[in-house]
Amino acid sequence: MTRVCRLHAQNDLRIETEPFTGPGPGEVLVAVSAGGICGSDMHYLQDGGIGTIRVREPIILGHEAAGTVVAVGPDAGDLAPGDRVALNPSQPCGACRFCAEEQERHCLNMRFKGSAMRLPHEQGMFRDRLVIRAAQCIKVGAEVSLSAAACAEPLSVCLHALNRAEAVAGPLAGKRVLVTGAGPIGALCTALAARRGAAEIVVTDLQDRTLGIAREMGATRTVNVATNADDMACYEAEKGQIDVVFECSAAAPALRMALACLRPLGTLAQVGVAGEIPLPLNVLVGKEIHFVGCQRFDAEFPEAVALIASGTIPVERMVTGVYPVEQAAEAFAAAADRSRSVKVQLAFDGSEVSA
Repeated sequence: MTRVCRLHAQNDLRIETEPFTGPGPGEVLVAVSAGGICGSDMHYLQDGGIGTIRVREPIILGHEAAGTVVAVGPDAGDLAPGDRVALNPSQPCGACRFCAEEQERHCLNMRFKGSAMRLPHEQGMFRDRLVIRAAQCIKVGAEVSLSAAACAEPLSVCLHALNRAEAVAGPLAGKRVLVTGAGPIGALCTALAARRGAAEIVVTDLQDRTLGIAREMGATRTVNVATNADDMACYEAEKGQIDVVFECSAAAPALRMALACLRPLGTLAQVGVAGEIPLPLNVLVGKEIHFVGCQRFDAEFPEAVALIASGTIPVERMVTGVYPVEQAAEAFAAAADRSRSVKVQLAFDGSEVSA
């Protein structure tokens, strides 16, 4: 039997037990150690879905996780019991036209752990034991905490966003960057922009706590727009001073401010997602802004694991709380309180998770 963290309906989260089977061909059984609570998990819990995607049946949440291999099935490659692994939640079909074009993130038959997009829903990773394809496991060394390894998925999202932005705007080196929203995605975009040599990285948010983490991750300036919105006026001067924006909040006021701060021919990478929000087309057109959507990730996952393993991106700085799975309700409440939390994780079955 394994414990699972299952959402039955809006605000109905339960810790339950269910049986599990051993790994089949090409699969491994993983003892999950750490699982990060994502914004989508919180939307499922608090709102019953995200935009038009609704929770229509019980679903095990979670798509950010790491753990230890405890059993392997036939044809599981070089994985062996005892291997510590980061878990990639993405399982494209490999056969549709987008997979053939190496755009697997747009797979027509995508299975993504913890997603309510399809029916039946794709069950997630918040459980003590998980059978998963060996191809979705990336090894990490003993020197890497499993808490840090569980941050590989959000870091992959941010790597993809930076790659998308640089494909349009060119290298970030020497550029002025604005990051709107200092949650986990904003913090990681900040760290990556610093690594790629951005000359200035301005991060905005409504909470001092999250902005403090952003400074630790590489922000050169932080602005609490709830209390000091006027501090952004200098970036709006002369049609805008910012070269590239990573919009991580999916909030209409943040999007308006970002477009006001962008210089003509600047690039806005939209990373945050929510429901429909107004888009000021007159500014977008008048400044000839490059608006770039950013959807999940493809080949960036192994690179994210490597960056974490090397210590290049200090993901552990954004982990502000770790709760045992039996305290999932308290963990979700903490994650929703942005005055005190950035990334909150669940710990499973007594495994090692400390960063």
